Amino acid sequence: MIPQIHKQGSHTLGLLYYLYGKGTHEEHVDPHLIASFDGMSPDPGRDATATKKDLGQLLDQPLHLLAADQRPDKHVWHCSVRAAPDDPILTDDQWADIARRIVAATGIDPRDGAGCRWAAVRHADDHIHIVATLVREDGRRPDHHRSGKRAQAEARLIEKELGLHQVAPGDGTAAQRPTSAERHKAERQGRERIAREDLRETVRRAVAGARSDKEFFDRLAAAGLLIRKRAAPSGDLLGYKVALPDDLNKDGEPVFYPGARLAPDLSLPRIRERWSGDAHDVPAAGREETIRTGPGSPAAARRGTASAVWQAVLVVEHGEDAVAAAHIAAAGEVLDALAKTSAAHTRRELRDAATAFERASRSHVRAVRGHDWALRQAARELVHGGTALGRGEDGATTAMAIDMLFFFITAAAHWHARKGHAQQAEAAARAAEHLRSAYRTASAEPLGVLYQRGRRLSRPMLQRQTVLLREALPELAEQILTEPGWYALATTIAEAEAAGHDPAALLSDAARRRELDTADSVSDVLVWRMRRTADLPVDASGLPEPSTAGGRSATRRATSRPSAPSRRRSGEETSPKTR
Repeated sequence: MIPQIHKQGSHTLGLLYYLYGKGTHEEHVDPHLIASFDGMSPDPGRDATATKKDLGQLLDQPLHLLAADQRPDKHVWHCSVRAAPDDPILTDDQWADIARRIVAATGIDPRDGAGCRWAAVRHADDHIHIVATLVREDGRRPDHHRSGKRAQAEARLIEKELGLHQVAPGDGTAAQRPTSAERHKAERQGRERIAREDLRETVRRAVAGARSDKEFFDRLAAAGLLIRKRAAPSGDLLGYKVALPDDLNKDGEPVFYPGARLAPDLSLPRIRERWSGDAHDVPAAGREETIRTGPGSPAAARRGTASAVWQAVLVVEHGEDAVAAAHIAAAGEVLDALAKTSAAHTRRELRDAATAFERASRSHVRAVRGHDWALRQAARELVHGGTALGRGEDGATTAMAIDMLFFFITAAAHWHARKGHAQQAEAAARAAEHLRSAYRTASAEPLGVLYQRGRRLSRPMLQRQTVLLREALPELAEQILTEPGWYALATTIAEAEAAGHDPAALLSDAARRRELDTADSVSDVLVWRMRRTADLPVDASGLPEPSTAGGRSATRRATSRPSAPSRRRSGEETSPKTR
């Protein structure tokens, strides 16, 4: 249940004409009074002898008792209260009780002492409007300070008592909700979303991995947006507005929105914080490697993303709050970039994941930028790598990146929950479910190839790997051996062994670094972690079949020298081509 306090007005009768009218798009049905300050106010909706003017004069009577110079200019208080889409349809009596509780909680008509005159009108199944005159019966002004927060707090109590959908409490960092006017305009224009939401997504994608004002505005222009820049007399750029070319007002002019109206972190100063930190706290070797690598293929960008996200999970789980917040914000850029460059069969779910996670990317914990350079660089490389194919190495590395992102987003949900960020935790959980769905689609083909290769392994090799698995992961082995993904893992173990790695060390390393409770398939997770760490090709369709002889010789090589994973200290990560 969402109560919304609207801007104060100066014409009670004008608001009543709207509430009792047909609506902008004839959406008002059976407008009628459900409650009022005295329980006896005239109802122009269902009483043929009552008029809107009668009701307006009754509500404004305390105002007109004041001297003209003592009357407030903006004396009309307006609050709408809307039920959630999945809530049951409430009766008039239930809505009347809700109205009385809202006006009492907000100080408009407290249960003890003088109150204002008010009326509640219902013209739809899912919401009501409350209109009040901001002059009490004793001629004084009501104490309605912070009425919005007070109404929200009362709504949370009402939801519990009536068994309605419980809205997570907000913290003021969410983007503005669509207004009814915006929704009706979108319907009229045949849009799935309101213009402001389309603009928000486009601006988010434009800022993903960007490093300068110029690059950011070039991307906005390339996306087809209209741009207005605001400059100081000195010529310094202060802000910007954007518009969709086909979103016009009644005069046929484009409707522009400033960045801060799209989301709190999309104002120009907040956007600049992202790339202003890129040059700081970055190891010199990391900067040189980034410059040297340059734009690569979609598959290379996804491998790099998987590696960066894998490291970022540790930061969210164990890092300082401000640094963790920066990584969570940067992960939003990675999701936007991945959705933008994904193949058609995963694009919708990734887009929905990015949209859901947008709410989780902001909180009252202010992000300290700069530490998140690796994730921002991953987003940049995804954009410059271009659109991926849905098959081959592109498709397989997409599945790997999604798998790593799923665990990161899950860790972010837990982080927000520990901080009491209810809306952000809920948003991250929704994003994780979209990623889970996208992963199933993206991983079907590459895991299917690995599965078939595993089925063709010789019986002695499978028996040897079963023993190895039970020794390396005694607590997980029996579960893994019953999963369909075991054969894909067996193939990965064989390929890692043939490449000179110690598969037992790789397995132990992959299993101990992150929780596996949220995984649908433990074997699938271990496949991607091992292939990333050992730098194995993710698409195995063109590889030669692992041989028994190769496995034995590789085993002898592995026992004659320490493998890469066994040489690492706890907490370190090494990937020859993706660091």
